[in-house]
Amino acid sequence: DVDGVLTEGGIYMDDAGAEYKRFDVRDGHGIKLAQRFGVAVALITGRTSGVVTHRAAELGIEHVYQGRVAKAPALDELLTATGMPAEAMAVVGDDVVDLPLMVRAGLAVTVADAHPAVTGRAHWTTAATGGRGAVREVVDRILRVQGHEATLIEGYLEAGG
Repeated sequence: DVDGVLTEGGIYMDDAGAEYKRFDVRDGHGIKLAQRFGVAVALITGRTSGVVTHRAAELGIEHVYQGRVAKAPALDELLTATGMPAEAMAVVGDDVVDLPLMVRAGLAVTVADAHPAVTGRAHWTTAATGGRGAVREVVDRILRVQGHEATLIEGYLEAGG
């Protein structure tokens, strides 16, 4: 999800209707780290936004599904495109519209400030709230479980920062 997961869920608009969103750079860096270690990232969101298109391109996210109020068909498209079973995916959502994805995923994650109905159905709830490092927290845990954490840290230490 985007709004409420990659962002705090707020939408800023100016008088002309231009939309602005705030993204956390830690989440963006986490996405790049995930990709470096072979973890593919996709976005499925109910809204359509040029800001999301731009951020996804900036992060190299290939699979972006916008304007998908019904998110399950977008997940089906993603599964077909990647050949990956839903059980091998982690889904991060924050509201009831994300539940159809979360119930199919092998790992259903929600953010600390998620709707209670979502928190009650998630396998794990992040300590961070949406748009404030929750995605990075998920990536860190995935990379740790996959055994990449030490390699990642050593790579930064050897590179001198």
